[in-house]
Amino acid sequence: MSPARASSAIFPPGPRRPAPLQTLRWMRDTWGFLAECRERYGETFTIRLPGADRWVFLTDPEHVKQVFTGDPKVFHAGEGNSVLLPILGRHSVLLLDEKPHMRQRKLLLPPFHGKRMAGYEDLMRQIARDTIATWPVGQPLRAWPQMQQITLEIIMRAVFGVEGSQLRDLRAALEHVMAEVTGKRTMLTMALLGEGAFRRLPTFRRALEDVDAILLPEIARRRDAADLEERGDILSMLLQATDEDGRPMGDRELRDELMTLLVAGHETTATSLSWALERLVRHPDALRRLQDEVRDGEGDAWMDAVCRETLRLCPVISIVVRELQEPVEIAGHTLPAGTRVAPCIHLVHRRPDIYPDPDAFRPERWLDQTPGTYTWIPFGGGVRRCLGASFALFEMKTILGEIVAAMDLQTTTAPGERMRTRAITRTPGGQAQIVVARRRERESAGAQAVGVAG
Repeated sequence: MSPARASSAIFPPGPRRPAPLQTLRWMRDTWGFLAECRERYGETFTIRLPGADRWVFLTDPEHVKQVFTGDPKVFHAGEGNSVLLPILGRHSVLLLDEKPHMRQRKLLLPPFHGKRMAGYEDLMRQIARDTIATWPVGQPLRAWPQMQQITLEIIMRAVFGVEGSQLRDLRAALEHVMAEVTGKRTMLTMALLGEGAFRRLPTFRRALEDVDAILLPEIARRRDAADLEERGDILSMLLQATDEDGRPMGDRELRDELMTLLVAGHETTATSLSWALERLVRHPDALRRLQDEVRDGEGDAWMDAVCRETLRLCPVISIVVRELQEPVEIAGHTLPAGTRVAPCIHLVHRRPDIYPDPDAFRPERWLDQTPGTYTWIPFGGGVRRCLGASFALFEMKTILGEIVAAMDLQTTTAPGERMRTRAITRTPGGQAQIVVARRRERESAGAQAVGVAG
């Protein structure tokens, strides 16, 4: 066997088309491409995409477990997340590995502890109420931009603890950056030319400079604030945090972590909320049951089930990625260093042996089923599991509770919206169109505290 053939034989089977053609297919129809590969090549298959010579996709929970519990020195996530480098910066916890990653992770954990997190509940409720109070009755409304507006305002207020012109300027700058980075043409450019070339594009560089012109002076100003220790916002907590050697984060580290929180902390939750609304208006029984639970104010079992089923069926991220630092045997194949292994959230969540009728929206499946560590993975897993997972679920329940408490949504028999690629996230193709049938007065005190237990 020739060296070239020996090299290719160690990988699981997969499409043989050139990498650029596979990339185009991936970007045009990610989920159809994934389903086709699993159908044709089995539970483990290889796709050629930018960033590494080959990407090995894993859909067996045992193989997912092997990755999530593997040695972090071998399974690097930072290199696997390099597509995020241009916007987040090299100090982002998502782009670090080994000791630097664990250091940043520990520094970022305190704001997401239960008591701290619950302290943001009133803020979440008020921002949600102010926004949904403007929704028209009886007219089509795209929920996705509305959810974006709510969650961006929440994370900005939680991070900075202030209002006013500075926050308005930062909001506009962030929206500009996201518009630059998430368009299909932009993502295709990044995929084909690499994130380094994209980062040098003048329009994107100027957009980031506008963000930094607000973030960096605010970090410097807040360092000198006399009331730093009394403040409860995330920036103030991070400025006071020190590692085990007593060393705080520097300004560039803080800037990159703030960008991570601001971008990842609103985009993903907004999209999940949009999918929840898109699914509920097409499932009137599920919607009615949620309304009854919210308005009675007795528990949140169905709310929890709706959120978990939404995250199962419509995970915002399709895959998680690790880049091997040395050869590893997975699924009977000894994969070389440099290979990117990708536990596929989308396909794991659609295994019929774990989730009967996997393409159906059935929240009731969660009333007697606990999410599996390696079978329900919308937030990833292992030492890289999303830091904000609990915050995101809490926020999702709180906002969804406010919506169904305040209004009746009109149900529809229209076909479900197709998934649309936005950067690395998967959004409703029609931006989750809904119609408010009528507004309601709050019917019980319980509606004030619905859906946020746990």
